[in-house]
Amino acid sequence: MAQAAVEVLSPMERRVTLAGLMIVFLLSALDQTIVSTAMPRIATELHGLSLYAWVTTAYLLSSTVMVPIYGKLSDLYGRKPVLLTGVLIFTLGSALCGLSGQFGVDPASSGGMIQLIAFRGLQGLGGGALMISAFSIIADIFPPRERGRFAGLFGAVFGLASIFGPLLGGFFTQIGTARLGPVSVEGWRLIFYINLPLSLLALFMIIVKMPALTRRTAGRVDWLGAVLILVTFIPFLLALSWGGRDYEWGSPRILGLLLLSVLGLAGFIAVEARASHPILPLGLFRNRTFTRANFALLIVSVAFMGVVSFLPLYMQLGLGASPSASGLSMLPLMLGLIVASTVSGQVVTRTGVFKPVLISGVCILMLGVFLLLQTRAGTPLWDVSWRVFVMGIGLGPTQSLYNVAIQNTVEPHEIGVVTASSQFFRQIGSTMGVAIFGTLLTTGLASVRVPGGRGLTLAELEGLAAVRTVSAGHAAVDPTVQLVLSSAMHSLFAAGLGIVGLAMALTLTIPAARLKGRGPQALEVEG
Repeated sequence: MAQAAVEVLSPMERRVTLAGLMIVFLLSALDQTIVSTAMPRIATELHGLSLYAWVTTAYLLSSTVMVPIYGKLSDLYGRKPVLLTGVLIFTLGSALCGLSGQFGVDPASSGGMIQLIAFRGLQGLGGGALMISAFSIIADIFPPRERGRFAGLFGAVFGLASIFGPLLGGFFTQIGTARLGPVSVEGWRLIFYINLPLSLLALFMIIVKMPALTRRTAGRVDWLGAVLILVTFIPFLLALSWGGRDYEWGSPRILGLLLLSVLGLAGFIAVEARASHPILPLGLFRNRTFTRANFALLIVSVAFMGVVSFLPLYMQLGLGASPSASGLSMLPLMLGLIVASTVSGQVVTRTGVFKPVLISGVCILMLGVFLLLQTRAGTPLWDVSWRVFVMGIGLGPTQSLYNVAIQNTVEPHEIGVVTASSQFFRQIGSTMGVAIFGTLLTTGLASVRVPGGRGLTLAELEGLAAVRTVSAGHAAVDPTVQLVLSSAMHSLFAAGLGIVGLAMALTLTIPAARLKGRGPQALEVEG
C-alpha cells in the first residue's frame, strides 16, 4: 500500500515551485512542436533534405533513452539537481542548434544539417530530464487526490504549446531574415533562440526561488543497467526510424539492429534481476496497475502519434489544403485536449476516482478515430476539424491519468522511477506509432498504381509536401495523388481504430482505486 508522504512546503513555496515547473514543462513541450513546421525550410537552407528525418530522430533517441536514467538519478540525488542539469544541457543544445551551419562548413554542403542533428541530440539529452522531473516533483509535493488537477493543468500547457508551437515555427520561418540590432539572423534560427529566455527564466526559478526538495533515497546508480538501456533501445529506435523508409524491414541492417536490441534486453533483465539498486526494479512489473497502465499508455501513444503524424500530410496532399490551413485545422485537436485534460483533472480531484474518467477518454478517442475513418478525398477541411476535436477530447484524460494511476500504487521512494517509466513507455509508443503507421501508409501507397504503372512512396509525398510548404502552398496537388493518399489513409485510420480498441481492453483491466488526500493511506483499491 502506497503512503501519502509528501514534501512539507508552505503555500507560497508550492506556488513558486508549480510556476517554475510550468515554465520547464512549457520549454519542453514547445520545443517538440515548434520545429516541425520549420523543417522543410531548414532542410532546404542547410542542403540536407536527405537527412530531414534525422533532426527529429536525434532528439527522440537521446531524450527517450535518458528518461529512465534521469528517473533513477532523481530518486537518489534529488529532483532539483537533475532538473537543473537538464535545463542547462537543454539551453546549451538550443543555442548550438541556432548556430548550425556557422562553424566553418561549406554553405553548399550538408555539413550544417549534420551539425544541427548533433546539436539536437545534445538538446535531447537535457530535454529527457524536463518532463520526468516536473511530474515527479508534482508527486512529491501534492497528495494523490490533488495530483489529477495539476496533471490536467500540465496537459493543458502541453496543448497550448501544441497550438502556438507550429504557429510560431511558421511565423519565424516566413519572416525570412530578421535583424537583432546590428546582427542579421535567419528566421528559422529564432525557433531555437526563443528557448534561451525561457531557459534563463526557468534557471532563475529553479536556483533562486524553488525550495530544496530534499527527498531522496539511499543507494547508488546501476551504471551497467543504464548502459544496457542504451544498448537495448538505441538500436530498437533506430530500427523503427529506418525500417520501411530508408531500409527494407528484412534488410541485414534492420535485422542486425533488432538482434542487438534483443541481446541488450536479455542482458538488462539479467543484470536488473541481480542488482541491489536496479535502475528499473523488475518487481514493479508484478504490480498490475503499473504494468497494465504503462502498456495501455504505450498503445494509446502508438495510435495517437501514428494518426496525428500523417494528418497534416493527408490534409495537404489528400484534401488539397495549404500548409498553413492544415496547421490551423489541427488546432481543434489541441483545443479538445486542453479542455478535456483540464476538466478530467478537476473531476478526479473532486471525486477521487480516475478509472471511469480514463475509460470515458479512451471511448471518445475511439469515436474520434472512427469519425476520421469516414472521411474521403474531397472532404471539406472544416469537416475534418470537428472530427479531430472529438479525438482531442478523448486524448485529454490519457495524457495524465495513466501516470496518476501508476504513481498511486508505489512507495514515495519509487516515484522517480515509475514516473520515468510512464514517460519512457509514452515515448517508445510514439516512436513505434510513427514507424508502424509509416509502414502501413507506405504499403497502402505502393498497392495503388498511378499512371505509369507504379505506386507512390512516402518519401515522394513528403517531398511534395515540403515543396508546398516552402512555396507557401502555391504548388498544385495532382488529383491522382489525392485519391491514392486518401485511400491509403483510410487503411491507416482503420488500423488506428483497432489499436485504440486494444488500449481500451487493457484500460478496463486496470484495478479501480479511490485516491485520498493527505493521510497515512494514499490509496484504497476497490476492485
